[in-house]
Amino acid sequence: MEAIPPLHSEPSMYLEDTEEVEKTFNRFDANGDGKISAEEFSGVMKAITADTTAEDVGHMMKEMDTDKDGFINLHEFATFCKGETNPFASTGDGGEKELKEAFELYDQNHNGLISASELHAMLTRLGERCTVKDCARMIKSVDSDDDGYVNFAEFKKMMTNDRNNQPQPN
Repeated sequence: MEAIPPLHSEPSMYLEDTEEVEKTFNRFDANGDGKISAEEFSGVMKAITADTTAEDVGHMMKEMDTDKDGFINLHEFATFCKGETNPFASTGDGGEKELKEAFELYDQNHNGLISASELHAMLTRLGERCTVKDCARMIKSVDSDDDGYVNFAEFKKMMTNDRNNQPQPN
């Protein structure tokens, strides 16, 4: 499930690869000017979920826009994708509400589980090209109870895992 794209400004382990970061950045940067504006970011978020508010977009932009120029450049986007910022830290509840909202975007049938087909549907909406089989492999990588689905506890563990403290390969 490492290939989940960012939602509610949550980093994705999938985007630790420089080429994937750049590819995703370019999808957000609709006009190709080398920076993501609030309007471009809003457009992507609204494609994911129709109920994204201007306030939501503003909060996410503020978290990623470290040089405070009103845009997200490739460096800021890459830093975010590598998990070097934690936009959930400032919410006071550990980001529980935002994590639940992100989980619910994927859990389309609202049964408390993300299936390979639900993950595939969301990634397809985001313009990702993958198969349901690819999504099943992603799910298997975080499915600690081996039921073939990702429940909220598994999702939360994956999304809040501090990768910066993990041992790095030599």
